[in-house]
Amino acid sequence: MTELAPDQPTTPESAPSLKVARRAPLISAIVAILLAVALGVVIVLRDAGNPFGFDTEWMEEIVEHRAPYWEVPSLLMNFLGGGIFATFVLPILTIVGLLVFRRRWAALYYLIAVILSAGIVQLLKNIIGRPRPEDMIITSDFGSFPSGHSANAATMAVTLAIIFARTWIWIAGVIYTALMMLSRTYLGAHWISDTVAGLLIGVGVAIIVWAPLAYRLHLENDADHSPVWRRRLT
Repeated sequence: MTELAPDQPTTPESAPSLKVARRAPLISAIVAILLAVALGVVIVLRDAGNPFGFDTEWMEEIVEHRAPYWEVPSLLMNFLGGGIFATFVLPILTIVGLLVFRRRWAALYYLIAVILSAGIVQLLKNIIGRPRPEDMIITSDFGSFPSGHSANAATMAVTLAIIFARTWIWIAGVIYTALMMLSRTYLGAHWISDTVAGLLIGVGVAIIVWAPLAYRLHLENDADHSPVWRRRLT
């Protein structure tokens, strides 16, 4: 979101005076992170991290409706959202792509966001130590809360939607994140509350990191994005 500085005309010459409104999104992002942490505290304090009622009800429905035609796309989402591919391959490809098209600030933004998101997830996993569901049909690491796959998906969705500022990217990001959250519960890797916390962390981190870089990203978005092997436009 952008706004003009007071008493500035809306002309090309006034473009450098554009300011990016960051207060409301930043406050919302901080609240999202605090909600995820608060949920983790509640989990620790209540019955050794056992699932909530809605967690068990959702998992019972998932187990009852498992079928091979749902398992294949869920395993695909498992591959896309975790492991070496999501931790190294996808971020590197994304950053290289941004750099190739002259988006240095966007590359920095994306890099910081994915690292910070993953760091917070691992920190909470080790502090909270919530057991994973017993009906898990894949092998996974320690700690159910929060869902790293869901956090990765949300972080990627929000950062790319902010960078490219396209409605269809927002829509695709929402769909991708929702499918990731559903797939994590379908595979029994997480309780539904784990995925909600992952969503909050991913979105919150993406916006918090965006705030100090917002003006740079805004200016860069209007700059030349021809590939680096082509001469800059004049």
